Amino acid sequence: MQTTFVPALSKMLVNRKTSFKDSHPLSDFGPDENLNDNADIDWVNKPWVRGLLRFCAFLSLVSVSLNTPEMFALSVHLMYVTFIFDLIVTFLFSAEMIAKMHIRGIVKGEAPYIKDRWCQFDGVMVLCLWMSLILQVFEMTKIVDMYSYWSIMRFPRPLILIRLFREKLKFQLPKQRIETIFKRSRNQIINVTTFFLFFMSLYGILGVQFFGELKNHCVRNGTDPRNVTKADLMIPDYYCSRNPDYGYHCTSGMVCMQLELSNVHRGFDGFDEFITSFFTVYEAASQEGWVFLMYRAIDSLYTELAFVYFITLIFILAWLVKNIFIAVIIESFAEIRVQFQQMWGSRGSATDSDSSQVIQCEGNSWKMVLIDENKAKGFAPPFFQKILCSNFFHTFFLLLVFANAITGATLSFRGQADVRNKLDGFYYAEVAFTVLFDLEVVFKIWCLGFQGYKKRPFHKFELLLAIGTTLHIIPQFYRGHFTYFQVLRVVRLMKASPMLEDFCFKIFGPGKKLGHLILFTMCLLIIASSISLQLFCNIRNFNKFGRFDQAFMSMFQILANKGWTEVMQITMWKTDRFYPIVAIYFIFYHLFVTLIVISSFVAVILDNLELDEDIKKLKQLKAREQVTESQQKLPMRLRVFTKFPNHPQMVYLYKIPGDFSLSQIRESVMRQFSTPEVNLTVDIQEISEESTTLVKFSPVKLVRQDVSGSKSGGAMEKRSGITLIVRDSAQQKMQVCGSTQLVPSGPKSLLSQQYQLRMDRRSMRGSRPGSLKTRSTAKENGDIHLGKINSSILNRTRTPDDYDIKVWQQRKQQAEIKRSQQEEDLRENHPLFDTPLFTVGRESQFRKVCQMIVNAQYNHTLRDPITGKELNSKYKRIHKILGLVTYLDWVMIMVTILSCISMAFETPKRRIMNTPELQIAEYVFVICMSIEMGLKVLANGFFFTPKGVVKDFGGMLNLFIYAVSVIFLCWMPQEVKRDSPAQVFLLLRCLRPLRIFVLVPHMRKVVYELIRGFKEIILVSVLLVVLMFMFAIYGVHVLGGKLHKCNDPNITTKEECKGRFFQKVFVTQMKIPNGTESEAGFFVPRTWSNPYNFNFDNIGSAMLALFEVLSLEGWLEVRDVIIERVGLEHAIYVHVFVFMGYMIGLTLFVGVVIANYSENKGTALLTVDQRRWLDLKGRIKLAQPLHIPPRPDGTSFRAKMYDITQHKKFKAATVFLILVNCGLLGVPWKSSNARQTFILGSVSAVCTLLFLCEVIIKMIALTPKGYWTSRRNRFDMLLTFLGVIWIILHFTFNLTGQEGDANNVFGVIIIVLRFCTICGKHAALKMLTQTVVMSVLKSFFIITGMFLLILFYAYLGVILFGTVKHGYNLGRQANFQTTPMAIALLFRIVTGEDWNKIMHDCMVAPPFCTNVGNIWESDCGNGTASIVYFFSFYIIITYIVLNLLVAIIMENFSLFYSNEEDALLNYNDIRNFQNTWNIVDVNRKGSIPVRRVKFLLRLLKGRLEVDLEKERLVFKHMCYEMERLHGGMDVSFHDVISMLSYRSVDICKSLQLEELLARQELEYTIEEEVAKQTIRNWLDSCLKRIRAKEHTNLISNLRATNEQPLFTLTEQPSSAAESSEENRNESPVVRTRKKGMVELQPPNILVQPPPPPTQSPTLRTSPRIEKERPTLKKRSGRLSSGSNFKGLTVNLSQTSEIKGETLAVSPLQKTFTESILIGENVSTNIQSWWGDQFSQNEQEK
Repeated sequence: MQTTFVPALSKMLVNRKTSFKDSHPLSDFGPDENLNDNADIDWVNKPWVRGLLRFCAFLSLVSVSLNTPEMFALSVHLMYVTFIFDLIVTFLFSAEMIAKMHIRGIVKGEAPYIKDRWCQFDGVMVLCLWMSLILQVFEMTKIVDMYSYWSIMRFPRPLILIRLFREKLKFQLPKQRIETIFKRSRNQIINVTTFFLFFMSLYGILGVQFFGELKNHCVRNGTDPRNVTKADLMIPDYYCSRNPDYGYHCTSGMVCMQLELSNVHRGFDGFDEFITSFFTVYEAASQEGWVFLMYRAIDSLYTELAFVYFITLIFILAWLVKNIFIAVIIESFAEIRVQFQQMWGSRGSATDSDSSQVIQCEGNSWKMVLIDENKAKGFAPPFFQKILCSNFFHTFFLLLVFANAITGATLSFRGQADVRNKLDGFYYAEVAFTVLFDLEVVFKIWCLGFQGYKKRPFHKFELLLAIGTTLHIIPQFYRGHFTYFQVLRVVRLMKASPMLEDFCFKIFGPGKKLGHLILFTMCLLIIASSISLQLFCNIRNFNKFGRFDQAFMSMFQILANKGWTEVMQITMWKTDRFYPIVAIYFIFYHLFVTLIVISSFVAVILDNLELDEDIKKLKQLKAREQVTESQQKLPMRLRVFTKFPNHPQMVYLYKIPGDFSLSQIRESVMRQFSTPEVNLTVDIQEISEESTTLVKFSPVKLVRQDVSGSKSGGAMEKRSGITLIVRDSAQQKMQVCGSTQLVPSGPKSLLSQQYQLRMDRRSMRGSRPGSLKTRSTAKENGDIHLGKINSSILNRTRTPDDYDIKVWQQRKQQAEIKRSQQEEDLRENHPLFDTPLFTVGRESQFRKVCQMIVNAQYNHTLRDPITGKELNSKYKRIHKILGLVTYLDWVMIMVTILSCISMAFETPKRRIMNTPELQIAEYVFVICMSIEMGLKVLANGFFFTPKGVVKDFGGMLNLFIYAVSVIFLCWMPQEVKRDSPAQVFLLLRCLRPLRIFVLVPHMRKVVYELIRGFKEIILVSVLLVVLMFMFAIYGVHVLGGKLHKCNDPNITTKEECKGRFFQKVFVTQMKIPNGTESEAGFFVPRTWSNPYNFNFDNIGSAMLALFEVLSLEGWLEVRDVIIERVGLEHAIYVHVFVFMGYMIGLTLFVGVVIANYSENKGTALLTVDQRRWLDLKGRIKLAQPLHIPPRPDGTSFRAKMYDITQHKKFKAATVFLILVNCGLLGVPWKSSNARQTFILGSVSAVCTLLFLCEVIIKMIALTPKGYWTSRRNRFDMLLTFLGVIWIILHFTFNLTGQEGDANNVFGVIIIVLRFCTICGKHAALKMLTQTVVMSVLKSFFIITGMFLLILFYAYLGVILFGTVKHGYNLGRQANFQTTPMAIALLFRIVTGEDWNKIMHDCMVAPPFCTNVGNIWESDCGNGTASIVYFFSFYIIITYIVLNLLVAIIMENFSLFYSNEEDALLNYNDIRNFQNTWNIVDVNRKGSIPVRRVKFLLRLLKGRLEVDLEKERLVFKHMCYEMERLHGGMDVSFHDVISMLSYRSVDICKSLQLEELLARQELEYTIEEEVAKQTIRNWLDSCLKRIRAKEHTNLISNLRATNEQPLFTLTEQPSSAAESSEENRNESPVVRTRKKGMVELQPPNILVQPPPPPTQSPTLRTSPRIEKERPTLKKRSGRLSSGSNFKGLTVNLSQTSEIKGETLAVSPLQKTFTESILIGENVSTNIQSWWGDQFSQNEQEK
């Protein structure tokens, strides 16, 4: 029995842990709970036992969540209840642990308990349970205080919740694959986190050096800086500056003093030293409270410095770097999703695939339903069955739902009396609606039967609503929590819009993905809340973590990224000396939930928005058809001319001479008498066999019907080849295409694999695309004689795919021709067509002059005048910018910018009406724009011309801005009243910055892309509005009228809320005592009112409040007020809305904007391989030569230095030295602390000297010239040179005793710049830096457009709110008084910092303000304008424009994201090519002669290596391709790597169709040319053999006559290597046979042979070249001698490979070489070849 147990157990373990699917081992990643062969303890794996243990895990979580001192204070019995539950749970889990130990063994065995990770987790949980039990016993016996720190021991217990869901983690995947995915994802997240920490460290260092200790406050005179109270501070507390040149200066009676307080009292944020600054930078990067830090720095230091620092911090850290996390999560999720697709389910319907479905009309839409879904299974007669299926029935109840929603939304409250009266008219209306909907459910059940009714999920939802709303109309439950069922009826309205319904299904897709993510988020929240509860519940009187509900709300607050700093700061202050650990805990949690969890929601939504491959193809075809149709139609403004009769201009001849030239006849007339043109459009479905054949070959037969032969590679062959290529592209995708590249396994290189793949596909097709399966006769000149073509064979092999691309191309060409022809016809038949203003002549000289002025533009493309090839310019980008628009547009852009600057100087006090300088700028703008508009109208026309000025929305905006400017300039109203036409013109004048959108094409393109994607954005907006509408109705019904309260917190009833009370005012956030005096405040009257910012008394106010909550601004105030005035249970309402709106709703905007951007860019319709190909081309374009000299030969001193500089330890030491040098900036370098600054500067000087040594070592290793070729080396040398200068200045200032603040700043700048060089020394940081830099460059026009929008809104804000009185948030530092202040405030609003509070301050109305007629003198706001202004700005900028940055970052991240397992070239392949190029490009020019490409290809290693013994044909193809494309000229770095990239990918899958056709045609041409050349060489070799044989016979005859021979023939045995193809291509002087080699020796002349050609050191010492050319060494050393003679053997094939190298030949040797090769019966080919070589070498000298 014992002998059979171990093998059985082993077999069971193997079967359980590993399985196989498609020859791939699958690993089980779930918990091991099936291991049991012991019948005595079989109960462990019983299903009911597992269920009981899962329930115990949940019970343990509930118990630990209730185990807090505050909960025990509420109920003493709770302590004993939790103890009993913990005791039971502990014993059960302990029994399970013992049983598993007995089964598995503790340490030894096949699967010991200690070595299994899940068992380790269970054991730790059991240990924590026992520790918690023992601790609770001590607490119950009063041995340990309940508020002691021992309660921290319970914090691991909440992790037991994992046991409740870990069975869901059971999945089987290929172990190696899933481990690779997780490893790569982890590495990517670590790299991005490191990148984020790098920038945080950079800004932390800059913050320390820029700001330092911000401790200056305005206090009363005589205040002790060590003992400060709130009574000593200014109200409110202001930071100040003691320097009169900058900052805020205290009022009279106050003095600016530096307070000496600890961090606990002063606050934990600041820039005192690096750790505190790092912590502060992270807070600011979360966009939470950053603006108040900026205001603090503005009051203490320079305003401009603070603005630049914080705005760049937000832009780089919050908008760029943090968004890379989204790209990482999306890339990782895309890979994981492929593996989990089966578990998550497909996007299709959930119906059974075996069930039949039919199309049925349901309401206003068509749906696929089961064939028996609406089959009569109930008791209703057929008449009622027809009613159920009728359109009227569905429409009636949809209208009923709409009426119910409108009725519920009309409810409003005006006082507390309305709240008490629930049974009003709305109640009876709700009863009526509920009865009707209940009858609907009963009617459907009667018609369909209950079983048929519940089959549809939507019917289940209706039944649930019917039950819930029926309970809701019970008077005790009315307007309670059952109101949720009433408002959920609105969801049924989605059935009225099939587009919205399909969009929802598309977004949410299979519910498992989003459901699992929501479940994970909720579990994470619960576990984090319970852990935090046990960590901080021992703090007395702490309302953030006293109970579980408080802990949950606090952790949810951190998840929502609003007010999380408040939770952290209060907890740090409460924990006193442990605050660093608390800060680390909260920062890690915040970093995880805001970057990983939120990004996961975006990844899921983007994955659901991803199109299927078939849909992508259909959309590509649809897009092509739309482009063709749009190109064919003329605009409506031009088609107007077709409504008028033709009036062509005739030619009048008053005198007819004898000989005269006829006038040109109109083409529209001639076409009436010409033959009809052949329509090339093919209808695939209706075409017959004969017509198909004619369409295929009619163009050839019409031109050359009597010709039966054509040249090889001629028109017919190419045309048929292209057609077959198109047909085969679809077949190849069906045969071998998938989501990844098809690469045969084996030791071959990537180039060889792809070449073999091409050949295999061609063999599968049976013949080469383009060839014809007919009898053909090859002639000597290459002609092919075609026999009779059987049309039936062609028709059988032809598919509709043959015509897709050809038909589309023909239609596109015809559309262009037709459109141009239509314009030409209108131009001929209508004299007023294309006539500006119907008066300026079409061909008049005046119009031509105007056109020349308007269309004059800088040509940024420089071309070679001889070859026409585009030349590379050093400042190509600048030239391209100059040629972006015409000269006239450039002038108007500058004029518009100057005019906008002039408008920025306008303020409520400095207006254009009373400022001559501003009026001059306005006159200049109007005059310049008048000239521009006049020229453009005279040149291109106004409206009814092809290029009219008002041809699109941009032209209309231009005209509107011009008209407004002219009217306003003529009017200039001195007094502007509210809502008057004058104010309207002032507001419309603010549109002027938007004119730059029209003038710059790229910015206009950005706007068009946004407009094209507004369909999905509107759908998302509708979804969010519906969501807000539902929650608003609930808020009105449940919370309406209940939020009124007296402003005196001591008064609870409305009757007592009278008189006045003392209102305290906020002084400071510092934790300091109040002082001996009474607290600051003033008396205010008591009022009974709603909260200041929100209420739920009507649907409008509720929607406004919920929109603010949706933006996460003010939701904490809403929650706290609801808890205080209504009850804790109603806080669920706010949390549910925030979770749905923020986690799902707002991430929809991110996903939709990203998807629309990708679709407009064309990348959304690309397959995975096509997208990777585009990314590869982008990486190749960015790749540059290394510009690093190769390693010196030998073991010289320079070679040793080279090895040292290239060693990893040397680079690591350099990075460590940089970090040490930057660590010196951890404290401020101020002249006030001269001794500390001198010591730090001296250490930095030592580091600089070490950097100088590094520069010297590198210059020795690389030579000065080689060192200078690298930009990074040049930058390092510049920093080192500046560092040496700084060292001299540093010690000079200290020796002379002068203050060196400027010198300290100089040194700090050098160190910071050196810190930035770390990005270039780490591969991952370099990749991410390139991503950020490229994103900034590509988003330049988007950023510029966002600034123009902000400028437009700033002008509006100055006019609307420039004079509004200050409020709670609208104050000294945040206002609209000037344009710069408005821009700063709007940038703050973009980040969401209290934008809703500023909006409410701008809504101030009488009696709280003074309303005067003139808007410049009134201090009141505008409620309606404020809502429209702030809502529109926040939605456009925050929800749309900022998400475009995320889309661009994602695009560039995929550009730099390289998978080492991809079949395409990765970074290692590119790096290997760079190293090889660095060897061949000895001059470091970035280009080499085309003849050196073969050396480069031979030196390649890795996946790009080509084995010349086996794949010589691939080598020939690549060499010929470079020669063909570049015509013998130099080839650049990018030319060669682009050729290799094409050769290394599967072009049938990676290239788009147009590019694929061009590439295949090129490759086929190259193959033909190489084949022809090979055949020609073979024929030449045959002829040479024949001639050599004749020559040998002649010499034999001469020998027979005993005459002295001119040549001596020696036959020598040849090796196998000398009988290769290369030796067969030699000249006739050297001839190779199977048995031996014949050498031709010249006469006996006493001369010395010329030296062998010399090569460069690198090429000569290359072992690969020496290995591959052994015959060259043998033949160069093999010399045959006569009397005093040494023979010479020349191999032309080998010599041609080195003909580009330098040959040192003297004139004597040249003469000798010519003389030894001249003789009778000897060809002069060798002589001419050597002559060419020597002449070329002399030219190179």
